[in-house]
Amino acid sequence: MRVAVHVDQLWFSAPGGIGTYVRELVPELSAAGADLTLFRSEWPAPGPDWLEAYPAAVVPGRIRTLYPRWDLTGRPPLPTSLAGQAVVHATNHAAVPPVREDQRLVVTVHDLAFERFPELFPRRWRWLYVAGLRAAASRAHTILVPSRATADDLGRRGDVDPARVHVTPLAPSLAAGTADPAPTLDRLGIPRPYVVSVGTLEPRKNLARLVRAYRRAGVPQALVLAGPTGWRSDELERELAAAGPSGEPGVVVRTGGLEPADLDAVVRGADALAYPSLYEGFGLPVVEAMARGVPVVASNASSIPEVAGDAAVLVDPEDEAALADALARVLGDPGLRADLGRRGREQAARFSWAATARATLAAYRSTEG
Repeated sequence: MRVAVHVDQLWFSAPGGIGTYVRELVPELSAAGADLTLFRSEWPAPGPDWLEAYPAAVVPGRIRTLYPRWDLTGRPPLPTSLAGQAVVHATNHAAVPPVREDQRLVVTVHDLAFERFPELFPRRWRWLYVAGLRAAASRAHTILVPSRATADDLGRRGDVDPARVHVTPLAPSLAAGTADPAPTLDRLGIPRPYVVSVGTLEPRKNLARLVRAYRRAGVPQALVLAGPTGWRSDELERELAAAGPSGEPGVVVRTGGLEPADLDAVVRGADALAYPSLYEGFGLPVVEAMARGVPVVASNASSIPEVAGDAAVLVDPEDEAALADALARVLGDPGLRADLGRRGREQAARFSWAATARATLAAYRSTEG
């Protein structure tokens, strides 16, 4: 099957989970037998070296003007070099490109957080997500989602036929090292022991509340926020500057964005992962931590229970006291941490990118009828 895959997300300053999705899915699709051509908009910098293994097309224009035009008008058309592709896969529903009459459009909708928590998104991106979802609902032959929770969210909208929706779960993607993480932790200035939270620093990740709950828990572990700064971080900045309940600021370390090997070391060295996100389409940091046997305290909302199964302590992400209690319980009980680590490894082993690719190819084929 000849497929054109949109890969713009790899150029974003904070590629996030969608960037991981593109990076992992493309080679697995190729390995599974798909004949891929990649396409992107104009970017001033070269992309990752591994992209050179695939034929590619560049759509004239930058995303600021290209994405709204695609979503609202279905113009401009894709380059003629993509005319022979049977399937066009839009990997981020903020950008839904037009297709020819003989082509099938597949769109991945990663989550509907922009509808649930619109105030947490930059206005421009919220608008793009809204417009893109409308375009996907009206034009896509198939819609891919990473979890049953996101499929259910789409179903509640009423404008997407459930028969067009296919669940294609994600999987661990961060290579797990075996070296002692101590040298990396020393270089990054991370004290031990610690609990880590992984992800872009943005309101949806609920980090200001996490900082308050961490200080309330009174645990000896430091709190490490591992991820690039995203948007609307004012509340987090104020919380970090404030003193905790005892009058002390607490030990909170921000690493900024990390290279994969460093992030792996930071996760492996942690006593636990704290992931109280308000809403996730999947929740990659949860499955990454579980794959390493790191116990998880996470949100009981959206897709997280589906991903974590019975291998994590789940709490209401808006209940600060419950989050503090969960942190104190897990971080203070080595036996519980060992049990969660064992169950987490078993749960994470249920996910693989090869399986994601197979499910994606099956979804592509479903458009042929």
